[in-house]
Amino acid sequence: DGMGNLRVTKKGIRLEGISEFLLPLYVKEIHSRKDSPLVLQSDRNVTVNARNHMGQLTGQLTVGADAVEAQCKRFEVRASEGGKVLFSADEDEIVIGADRLKVTGTEGAVFGHSVETPHIRAEPSQDLKLESPTRSLVMEAPRGVQVNAAAGDLKATCRKELHLQSTEGEIFLNADTIRLGNLPVGSFSSSSSSSSSPSSSAPRQTIYELCVCPSGKLYLSPAGAGSTCQSSSNICLWS
Repeated sequence: DGMGNLRVTKKGIRLEGISEFLLPLYVKEIHSRKDSPLVLQSDRNVTVNARNHMGQLTGQLTVGADAVEAQCKRFEVRASEGGKVLFSADEDEIVIGADRLKVTGTEGAVFGHSVETPHIRAEPSQDLKLESPTRSLVMEAPRGVQVNAAAGDLKATCRKELHLQSTEGEIFLNADTIRLGNLPVGSFSSSSSSSSSPSSSAPRQTIYELCVCPSGKLYLSPAGAGSTCQSSSNICLWS
């Protein structure tokens, strides 16, 4: 029935304690006792190889002191229940099949090329920020891009210019209040001379006319009985 720590049973050979093999060991299956884990230990690397019927290496898993390396055509991580693929990688693509991908690093996720996704959203009670610190930020879709803030503010800021362009359609602003802040104010006098600011002795102007320069720049002009844009168009000279 065996010798020493080696026992021969109906299910195969059973080894008690720690065993060391100096030459290759060929078996069909290795498993531990029900009440203890299976430990494979080496002073260097632990390598598991898979070969085909011709002896060619088809897969390799190496556990080393610095890294765990897998060499195979396709690498998969499956859930313990149901066998759902949580992660898979091959030469063409990497697929993450989890319901949620969470990146906890302070620098976030860095993509060297484009990102394709049907939906981008932030964590509950957190702000969503899309930013390009040194270059431009481009969002493209053949059938439109929708940006929605259901319960908060939507802000778009930039250092230089913000362009809203529609090549074939229209730009539609629909809100209870539309405010254009920091517009320049043109002024005029009865002598047709203009200055950058109204006279301090003049009554306080509370109603203005919205005017447009040929370049598209908007400015305000003190309202009168008729249009005053022409008489205060000195703002257009600065654009």
